[in-house]
Amino acid sequence: MATTGFLLNFAYNKKLFFMETTRQNKISRLLQKELSEIFEQQTRQTHGMIVSVSKCKISPDLSVCTAYLSVFPSEKAKETVDNISANARSIRYELGKRVRFQLRIIPELRFFVDDSLDYIQHIDELLKK
Repeated sequence: MATTGFLLNFAYNKKLFFMETTRQNKISRLLQKELSEIFEQQTRQTHGMIVSVSKCKISPDLSVCTAYLSVFPSEKAKETVDNISANARSIRYELGKRVRFQLRIIPELRFFVDDSLDYIQHIDELLKK
């Protein structure tokens, strides 16, 4: 009986460890919205390219934000995300000006390519064959 209680307690604590808190979810949504507005503003100058933030995750201590970017056209995705990562400091500064009243510490930004749309398209092509 004691081992069952231990396993239930362990499973419960493990679930809490991997679940994002309400605060993390709110901050993730805020950062996603603001980052997408920043990228929309910057990509207006470069015609023929769209950069959107598909998902943001924030660390439990709210110090690191991982943003997944979807780039159209997808051929330029790696190059674009590398360029954005190189300019992460200026993007963080711009983000800080926008959310300075909501957040005390502006998280470090990490950018990755979100290739889920390409993956879905590839699966659809395979299913059509």
